[in-house]
Amino acid sequence: MTTTLIILSLAAILFVSGRIRSDLVAVCAALALVVCGVLTPEEALAGFSNPIVIMMLGLFVVGGGIFSTGLAKRLGTGILGLAGKSETKLFVLLMLTTAGVGAFVSNTGTVALMLPIVVSMARGAGLSSARLLMPLAFAGSMGGMLTLIGTPPNLIVRDALVAAGYEPLGFFSFTPVGIVCIAVGTLVLIPLTRRFLKERTSHNAAHTGKTLQQLASEYKVTQNVQQVVVTPQSRMVGHTLKELDVHGRYGVTVIEVRRQPSSNTPLGKVQQLSMANVAIEEGDLLFITDDAGRVADFITDFALTAADEMHDGKLHFYDVGMAEILLLPGSTLVGHTVGETDFRANYGLSVLGIRRHQDYLLDNLKDQRLNAADIVLVQGPWEQIARLNKYDGQEWVVIGQPEEQAARVTLDYKAPLAALIMLLMVAAMAFDFIPVAPVTAVMLAAVAMIFTGCLRSVEAAYKTINWESIVLFGAMLPMSTALEKTGADQLVSHALVQLTGSGGTYLLIAAIYVATSLLTFFISNTVTAVLMAPIALQAAHAQGISAVPVLMAVTVAASMCFASPFSTPPNALVMSAGGYKPIDYVRVGLPLQIVIGIVMVLLLPLIY
Repeated sequence: MTTTLIILSLAAILFVSGRIRSDLVAVCAALALVVCGVLTPEEALAGFSNPIVIMMLGLFVVGGGIFSTGLAKRLGTGILGLAGKSETKLFVLLMLTTAGVGAFVSNTGTVALMLPIVVSMARGAGLSSARLLMPLAFAGSMGGMLTLIGTPPNLIVRDALVAAGYEPLGFFSFTPVGIVCIAVGTLVLIPLTRRFLKERTSHNAAHTGKTLQQLASEYKVTQNVQQVVVTPQSRMVGHTLKELDVHGRYGVTVIEVRRQPSSNTPLGKVQQLSMANVAIEEGDLLFITDDAGRVADFITDFALTAADEMHDGKLHFYDVGMAEILLLPGSTLVGHTVGETDFRANYGLSVLGIRRHQDYLLDNLKDQRLNAADIVLVQGPWEQIARLNKYDGQEWVVIGQPEEQAARVTLDYKAPLAALIMLLMVAAMAFDFIPVAPVTAVMLAAVAMIFTGCLRSVEAAYKTINWESIVLFGAMLPMSTALEKTGADQLVSHALVQLTGSGGTYLLIAAIYVATSLLTFFISNTVTAVLMAPIALQAAHAQGISAVPVLMAVTVAASMCFASPFSTPPNALVMSAGGYKPIDYVRVGLPLQIVIGIVMVLLLPLIY
């Protein structure tokens, strides 16, 4: 027992200090418990097979799909529209919205779904996401107190009361407590977040070069672009752009071939093509620029028609992107014309413009001779742009970070499908009559996001996962096993309960609340509720008072654990995204936890 308490105390000190990464501290603590013989290797690794950890993995992927399809931005824009320019109104709307969702979905699922939305809202409002993400996690936990299914401790407490012969708590028996928690929490968090969660530099704040829209505007890519549709009578059907040599014959550059899905369903994918060896099909939408003033001849000769209002004439960057490259003095391209380099055939990319000092060369590009230090704007499939790095430092230097720009392009046409997947997942988690476990629903949704194209690839799905949070939570879960095996949990809890003696209902509830809150610093809130429920029940019976308010103190204290990043999955979920350190949770979460605790100790005997 002593060994376990020493290891956990050292881990807690390191967590609060923030000098060592939290996930590394958690792993070292688990290893120390194994080396000291408190846990077996199997017990120490059991956390990584826990359904909560697996659910966190899946929810990261689902959240990534919501973000990459632009659904998060749409929802965030809607909330921003209601909030106007008021930061306080935005904060209150965020708390109420998150708590409302958390009443019917697990707090982990709520926060994971809302996280990308909040990041988009913060960007749109010009705020640091750190100001909103921690309140988001806390609001998810508060919302869980509104209903029976909102958080696991509620179910644990209900089962304990039923086993003791009490009437089962109803679906909305917890609602009064939840409303008080949300009201008090919102009022307390407004000043706390302004004081302690100030502007900070996020790891995403690094400069990543010009945006795609800025590049298109700078090189006037969209200024002279025309859109034409390939008709069934066109001689282009069945032939490639290379075979037709449209640039050589007409001076016309086809910068994009957009192919609409055969069926107008969310599963249909809008294809963007720019390869010279792609065969043209009927109905393809061509984005063309004219270098020689012969676009009219091109349209007539190939029986093309101007795009009507039914077609989206905006340039998108779903599959086709742009990047700038700076030619080095030793490049083999220097001294040759753009036509001689045959950039499209050799690199799968088209040259859209050249910047030479302060001048932009945009006309007759085929005959423009390339010089050292020229900055060339190239365009083509993202996979081809990614291959530019192969020659980086030899032929040219890639300016900016095209791969990050590609990741920021939202697949807007997939937003309805992402919304459908999200709603089905929420329904499966919220309603008991659907015979699907929550973890299964989350993993099905994550896989669906990949197979339906809401995420660009499996690699993109892996990148959405915050592995620091996964390792942190997976390594901390076995700590509860260590406390239980050594009896340290019961020692602490019983000691606090004995201090109350026969001091009455309020003193007993206060002691139970404090004991439960202390345990949540080291173990998960669910395990804390399991351990404390029977202790609280016995203490209530010993003093001859109703066990309902005492057990309610257990579930509230277990759910309102804000002072530690690993007490609940929501706290861990936002840790990296908000750039938080463990001390930030103490500064903001501990005062909130104390205030809510005082209010609950006073109100619970009155409500129940």
